[in-house]
Amino acid sequence: MAYTNHQTYFAMQKSLLLLLALFQATTACQSSPSPVTVADTPKPLAVSLVQQSSNQSKIQVALLLDTSNSMDGLIDQAKAQLWKMVNRLADAQRQQVGVELEIALYEYGNNGLDASSGHIRLVQPMSTDLDGLSEKLFQLRTNGGEEYCGWVIQTSLKDIPWSANDNDLRIIVIAGNEPFNQGPVDPKNSCGTAKDRGILINTIYCGDYETGVATGWKEGADLGKGKYLIIDTNKKVVHINTPYDGRVLELNEKLNKTYIGYGKEGEAKKMRQSAQDANASQYGSSNFAQRAAAKSKATYRNEDWDIVDAANADSDFLDKLEESSLPVEFKGKTKKEIKQEIERLSKEREVVKKELAELEKKMALFIAEETSKQSGSSETLDNVLINAVVEQAKTKGFSFPEVK
Repeated sequence: MAYTNHQTYFAMQKSLLLLLALFQATTACQSSPSPVTVADTPKPLAVSLVQQSSNQSKIQVALLLDTSNSMDGLIDQAKAQLWKMVNRLADAQRQQVGVELEIALYEYGNNGLDASSGHIRLVQPMSTDLDGLSEKLFQLRTNGGEEYCGWVIQTSLKDIPWSANDNDLRIIVIAGNEPFNQGPVDPKNSCGTAKDRGILINTIYCGDYETGVATGWKEGADLGKGKYLIIDTNKKVVHINTPYDGRVLELNEKLNKTYIGYGKEGEAKKMRQSAQDANASQYGSSNFAQRAAAKSKATYRNEDWDIVDAANADSDFLDKLEESSLPVEFKGKTKKEIKQEIERLSKEREVVKKELAELEKKMALFIAEETSKQSGSSETLDNVLINAVVEQAKTKGFSFPEVK
């Protein structure tokens, strides 16, 4: 079915978000209201099914976001441009081999968080679970607090299973607007530890350049061998619609139909996939198209709940899968029939992904041309962060396709 009215389509997506909330509210008993999640404790993507290829490099990014009262603009920009950033990093290659993209998310500076832990919370572990990252990002709420940059950097260095391979790109991105040296942990020590371990620190001050310098944000980046960046959190991200957005929406619907949930969380995580479509659509058809394009790439992996991804990642997966974990659609089918259906869905998915990849190139070119016609500040999270990380990746031997 072709959608001629994008608003109607987005309304349907948002209704799916409400259905997910109702589904989870009826399957969990909680003493007080809480954000909609698939599981109370975020878990990394199951890695028992697929291991990193010996010639596949990693890009690991830990996002440390200030969620104090004044940071609504920062969080909004992160929500609005998540998929644009993911898309660009997912295009990275080393020696013509794609990368494994892992992202972690911390919040800090929020009075609603435990003071004994520095008002710091691990929101999403270092993981390839991009839907989980989107879900948690959209649940963030700001609340006044004390912003301890040194402490949250130290926590991320201790808690995250950082790669030990020096050829991998490992980056901490910390954003905020209070003095960098607040709190009991000296950020000079945290940044020095990161430098010694080969983990770059990019600091993003939410304000003007000189104030960020005066309050230690540039020094933090210098110590961490990263980039000092500034953004205007009051600036709204401009989304440029393209002539291809409508077709991308149609393809996204076809793509979703090729995902079949298995196991205890299969149904809920398939609903989560649609819920994150709905979240992306809140920022219009262009942003939604960015998410759909991200879903067409190898970095968008769902072996932990999608039977097609799981079977493609592990040739013995179906032999190990218990009958009780089979999707409803496959109940009563023989193993041969299940394999045939998975092959059909896999082929259909690849056809859709191929067309999405072609459309993404056309969208990127159109957006680049339209952007060149505009004037004004480009100091939004997506622009400053993408440019910095791509530059840092290139110094590590990664390459990126150019928009032509």
